[in-house]
Amino acid sequence: MTDFSGRVALVTGAASGIGAAVARWLDAQGIGELVLIDCDGAGLAALELGAPARRIAGDVADPRLWDRLESEIERLDHAVLNAGIVAAAPIAQTDPSDWRRAMAVNLDGAFLGLRMALRRMSTGGSIVLTSSAVAMKPFAGTGAYGVSKAALIQLARIAAAEAAPQGIRINAIAPGRVETPIWTKTPHFEALLAEHGSREAALAALRAETAASRDFTTPEVIAAQIGFLLSPASANILGTVLVSDAGFSL
Repeated sequence: MTDFSGRVALVTGAASGIGAAVARWLDAQGIGELVLIDCDGAGLAALELGAPARRIAGDVADPRLWDRLESEIERLDHAVLNAGIVAAAPIAQTDPSDWRRAMAVNLDGAFLGLRMALRRMSTGGSIVLTSSAVAMKPFAGTGAYGVSKAALIQLARIAAAEAAPQGIRINAIAPGRVETPIWTKTPHFEALLAEHGSREAALAALRAETAASRDFTTPEVIAAQIGFLLSPASANILGTVLVSDAGFSL
């Protein structure tokens, strides 16, 4: 169920965090070839993998990148559209340029990657879009980010309905607090830091906000869940969102 030998997978936002963990997970499952995209070229180059990997440093919001890639890639079997940026500010203080940049990377970039992947999956395949728990639960200070991630869920659902007749499964995953910088860049965390006086105490307060009072999970845990959604083990699952947040959105 997790043998990916001979298959080709695209991963965006692959230089670090969840994207890098997905690339390593697919590599461990014997993936035939990886196509990795990130604006951090040095991070991509430093990623140690056994499988052949095409490493592309570029902006996922640039349609020219996807047009060029579509002309170069003959086939795809899997895609993980994971690239994203943080835009953390109350709506009243959000600069329009920050709003547009968040939408460009988080939503437009996913749309462009999804469009290209669908055009190159001629014999079926599977796709996962990385959303966020803040798409499920309103969270102050994450307006641009939360809205873009909520839109990704609907994008995945509509695409799943369109692609199902071609044997292509599309789902989304909505992680909660993962060991990445995003959660410590929000106004909410800054308020907790001011209230509790130290980073450790603020992180403890964040943990207490989840139903399971769990620590931050790791990118590797989320990567394995994405791998499940990509694999034949989830063959009957499409058009859904897997919420993996230790009860944060309850």
